[in-house]
Formats: sequence, C-alpha cells, structure tokens
Amino acid sequence: MPFSHFRIVRFQDTDAAGVVYFANILSICHEAYEASLMASGIDLKAFFTQPKIAIPLTHASADFRRPIYCGDELVIHVMPQQLSEEEFEINYQVMTTTQQLAAKAITRHVCIHPEMRKRAPLPKEIRDWLIAN
Repeated sequence: MPFSHFRIVRFQDTDAAGVVYFANILSICHEAYEASLMASGIDLKAFFTQPKIAIPLTHASADFRRPIYCGDELVIHVMPQQLSEEEFEINYQVMTTTQQLAAKAITRHVCIHPEMRKRAPLPKEIRDWLIAN
C-alpha cells in the first residue's frame, strides 16, 4: 500500500497564471518522499548528513493531467521500488481529494560514496523503507 501525503497548494507554489509552477510539482513530490521516510522512522537530519553515503537524483519527470490551483487539497501517493543494489525509483500520483489524477511524477535515485563519487549499496534504512512501501 503506498504512503499518502496530504498537502494544500500554497500561493508560493503557483505561477502568474495561478496554477502550480511546473518545477514545483517535483518539490511537492520530494516533500512527500521525505514525509514517507520520516513515517518509516528515518531521522532525516541524521540520515541526510551521513558522510559515508549520498543519494542524489539521477532522473526526474512529471506529467500534468489537470491544472492545480492555490488552495487545492492534494493527496500525493509515494510508490518506491528498488531497481538494483544501488538504485531506486519513486512513482508519485498527485491526486485531488475528489480522486482526480492531477499529475504523475517519477524520480530516480542512486546511492554513492560522496568522496569517491562511485556507486554504493543502498543503506539498510532505505532497503527497509523500500520493502515496507
């Protein structure tokens, strides 16, 4: 069952046309990703400041299905899957509270050793999170 994150669209998320600015949908999805990690018991401050690993994005894309306006209530479903020992992908469905699909997004992440800039196995916390979701 995917993790679900609830969010109200803020004025700062929108552009001059009054709809969510295209790049901000990825920010909203990333917020849901972080909420999912916290819900699984991961301490974000400790996890993201680890000197032994980094988990940068290697790919991001989004498709919009309908306009998203300031004040809209959203439910972001987070559906991660492991792709390899070092890599995972997250599929997001951004839904209105009336169950209309507003956007879909994908982010791909790879685990690396930050000093050597070489791939490294995903840490146990992330593997556990992937299994749970």
